[in-house]
Amino acid sequence: MADQTTGSRPASRPNGRKVREGMVVSVAMDKTAVVASTSHARHRRYNKTVQRTTNLYVHDEANQLAVGDRVRVQETRPLSKTKRWRLLEVLERAR
Repeated sequence: MADQTTGSRPASRPNGRKVREGMVVSVAMDKTAVVASTSHARHRRYNKTVQRTTNLYVHDEANQLAVGDRVRVQETRPLSKTKRWRLLEVLERAR
């Protein structure tokens, strides 16, 4: 039986939505930015840590992002064909 305070959701995600961090790699579209999110995983055969990079299409309502910004994004409902993430905060501005 699930704990009543957290329900069936894991404690790391209180609202049940994924949160990722990444680097902005493109701002060519209107109100959309492309964020490269890197994850580390163990290779099944060689047990070596490998990097996997995923491009996330992020909704940026104010067009405030620039290439090179470090950002935190959160999963959301589909906003377009490929856009499923929204901007939470800018962690570090590009220099």
